[in-house]
Amino acid sequence: MTGLPWDASYRDGPAPWDIGRPQPAIVRLASEGGFAGAVLDAGCGTGENALHVASLGLSVLGVDVAETALAIAREKADDRGIEVEFATADAFRLERLGRGFETVLDCGLFHTFDRDERPGYVASLASVTAHGGTLYVLCFSDEGPDTGPHPVSEEELRAAFNPGSGWNIAAIESDRIQTRIHDDGAPAWFATINRI
Repeated sequence: MTGLPWDASYRDGPAPWDIGRPQPAIVRLASEGGFAGAVLDAGCGTGENALHVASLGLSVLGVDVAETALAIAREKADDRGIEVEFATADAFRLERLGRGFETVLDCGLFHTFDRDERPGYVASLASVTAHGGTLYVLCFSDEGPDTGPHPVSEEELRAAFNPGSGWNIAAIESDRIQTRIHDDGAPAWFATINRI
């Protein structure tokens, strides 16, 4: 998978999903102690969520296919004096990282994959998530007006993350994803998923 189309999104100013701060849902989760151990932010973009979690003293690796976004993320980390790691990685080949994580975050990545791509992505996530570890998915929801692009149904989340694929969904809650396009954010699902 090439990162060029994604990379182009970051070249001429902020991408529509790049709000210049962490997503409120992630800030809330972090304040509740939702992150533990080594943390992976899959599809980290310019790094705001990864930087927020790392600022709390956790070991965080943010990965993306967009080199321009990663360069921006590294610059932010330097400017803010936050110790965090950013690396280029293919979301379908996370096992190539050669590492395991207790907590994995997917904020705005899952919904970019079509139905045929999801099993490969879910298996890739499973390959780097420790048994008993937790995956959080914040994705556009198909419920409500003014949905974001590529909205996902609750049924699609449950179909993708099931015991047969190594996961058990603990909760799926309604939330919002802030964007540069939606005044009050777009309808979202916030899923808490355990690696079994």
